[in-house]
Formats: sequence, structure tokens, C-alpha cells
Amino acid sequence: MDKKTILVTGGAGYIGSHTIVELVQKGFHPIIVDDFRNANKTVVSGLTEILGFCPSIIHVNVCDINALEPVFQAQKIHGIIHFAAYKAVGESVVDPLKYYKNNLQGLVTICELALKYQVNNFVFSSSCTVYGEPEGLKEVDEATRLSKANSPYGNTKLIGEQILIDVQAQNPQFKCVNLRYFNPIGAHPSANIGEFPIGTPSNLLPYITQTAIGKREKLTVFGNDYPTPDGTCIRDYIHVSDLANAHVAALNLLESTSTPFFEAINIGTGKGTSVKEIVDLFETNTHQKLNWEIGNRRPGDVVEIYANAKKANDLLNWTANYTVEDAIVHAWNWEKKLAEND
Repeated sequence: MDKKTILVTGGAGYIGSHTIVELVQKGFHPIIVDDFRNANKTVVSGLTEILGFCPSIIHVNVCDINALEPVFQAQKIHGIIHFAAYKAVGESVVDPLKYYKNNLQGLVTICELALKYQVNNFVFSSSCTVYGEPEGLKEVDEATRLSKANSPYGNTKLIGEQILIDVQAQNPQFKCVNLRYFNPIGAHPSANIGEFPIGTPSNLLPYITQTAIGKREKLTVFGNDYPTPDGTCIRDYIHVSDLANAHVAALNLLESTSTPFFEAINIGTGKGTSVKEIVDLFETNTHQKLNWEIGNRRPGDVVEIYANAKKANDLLNWTANYTVEDAIVHAWNWEKKLAEND
């Protein structure tokens, strides 16, 4: 029986590369579409090490419909997982047009080709940023009112979801799942792939591991006077391999459902962990003393948010298997491996 071909845009990125592993292990044939402007080419050797072969890779900018269309013409594509997007919140505030042009044009292009070539199973990489800071809520479910985005990046996810709602409404055969990620952390347990921050990390755990390994002088925790038990912000941290596995579950759901079908699904652990707790867990689980200090609050930071993941449990038959401690250890092993290879 032929393996089903899944097109993975941005498949060389952090979440994308881990999803390639899960797709192969579940019997799919993934094709990576990536121009590597926001990914590190060493991910190819890491994937090859894990899989035992080099995955199919096509170097294409997903915004370029003329370059991308031959990919659809060359083979029957069964489904699409669309990751390809810029994702740094701070950068999006400084350069909003870069984010609107790339993130929205890429989505429009891939949707045009999906409709033209009747690729009707579509998984969209969305984000919990679509909830903003829900008033009076800490745990959010999919029925929580979507808020005004805190950044142009977040707004591209909000607009992206609306684009897909409108596309699906006019094309009932097109089935879509929006996966609203909470905070991905960690690395593959093999330490062969992980997160490659470009420049200064904007996410907490890579900044911690880079500080511990000596790439950064110190970690600054932005504020300790929030209305939380230890004064630091609380997030729902999910292991990247668990998140990757949710994409395979979403594809399986799309395959098993009749048209029309459209769902938004939170992907998180359902548990909040504070920034200070992450720092403490890192020191405890890696036996590394971290150089860190308390700084001023950072504008735009949500105080506390975590997922109600019941819908993912029910619809996708999915739950997170790894703990925050697992993710911290895997991220540290990845950081050490990067240092060995420098």
C-alpha cells in the first residue's frame, strides 16, 4: 500500500522538523517545503540520523505560487500541514509589514493550490495568541472569545484562522483543523534535532540553556510582581514532540470525517508553570547553576494562561505524554550537543 504524501510547509523549522519524525513513524510520506531562510540546514542531518534516510526536501518559498505549483503537479498530495511563517512577536512589532506579507501571502498561496489540486485535508499552525489576555480567565477553551491580538504576529494567526473559515465556507469539500499551540519547549529525545533560535532567543527555555552553556551572560526574568503565586508569569509548556504528534492525530481526524468539517483545537498540557518554576526545574534536573536576575516587566506579556485540552483529548484522542521536566532535560541535552559540534 502506497504511503500517503503530506506536504509540510516550513518542515525544516522547530515544530515542523519534529512533525516530520512523527509522520514517518506513523506511516506517512512527508515532503518538506522550506527555503531555509528561518531554519538551520543542519536539521537535515539530524532528521537523517533519526529516520535512517534523508527526507524529501523541496527548496521553495511558499509565497511564490509559480515555484510551488510544480510540487502539486508532480505527485498526489493527500494532506497539508502549514507551518511556514515568521514567528517572533517582538520582531513583528518592529516590522509588521514583513509579517503580514509573508504569513498571510504564504497561507493564501497554499490554499489556492490546495483548492486547485483538490487537497482537502489541511492542518494550520495557529497559536494561543489568538486569545490575547482573556479577561478574568486563566484556563481557556476553544469557545473563549478571541481577543485583539497583542502583536502583528498574533494578528496574522487571527486573520489566518478567518481566511480558512471563509475558504471552507465556500468550499465544503475542504476540511481544516486549526491547532492552537500553547508554549512548545524541548527537543527530540535523541538530541538530534531541536530549537535553533536565530539571534537572541525570544523563548524562555532556549535562553536558559544558552545561559547555562555560556553563550549568554545571564537570564533576565521579566517581572516578579505579577498576581501569581511566585510573582512571575505562568504559561502552558508543551513538549515539542507531543505537539508534533498532535498534527498526525489531526490528519487522522480529517481523514475519518465527512465534509464539511472545520475545528479549532487547543494543544497544551492543561497545566500552567511559572517562569520561576521553569528556572528552578532547570537547575534541579540538570544540576546546573543558572545566572539569572529579576528585571522589569516586559510590555505585552500575558499574566497567566493555560489550555483546556479536553477537545484535543476527545476529538484527537491525544494527550501530552512528556512532562515539563522531560522537555527541560531534552532541551539541555540538545544544547550540549550543539556545543560539542561548534
